[in-house]
Amino acid sequence: VQLQASGGGLVQAGGSLRLSCEASGFLLDYYSIAWFRQIPGKEREGVGCISINERTTGYDPSVKGRFTISRGNAKNTVYLQMNNLKPEDTATYYCATFYASCPGPLYSAGMDSWGKGTQVTVSS
Repeated sequence: VQLQASGGGLVQAGGSLRLSCEASGFLLDYYSIAWFRQIPGKEREGVGCISINERTTGYDPSVKGRFTISRGNAKNTVYLQMNNLKPEDTATYYCATFYASCPGPLYSAGMDSWGKGTQVTVSS
């Protein structure tokens, strides 16, 4: 059972990146999926989530209108499309599974499993 975030990199402010969260050994369809980010010395913060039936999504106000979470049609993958990136979006991004509803509060302690993070760096 493994969860892996990928797709990070270095991008200029105003640019875009698409992160992927891939699962092996279990199906993401059975979980709500959250994206978090963390910078050194700070707590992990919730970026957004997508519900089990993908009918609803929720986003932190800092990314709303710029980030979009979606489920892959065929692959066991959830995506985080990030547009109009800002230097303050620089962080390590993680995906996680959880059972609660989305949208709703995202707490690190409430997540069921975590993927390894992927680094996003936005230059000014």
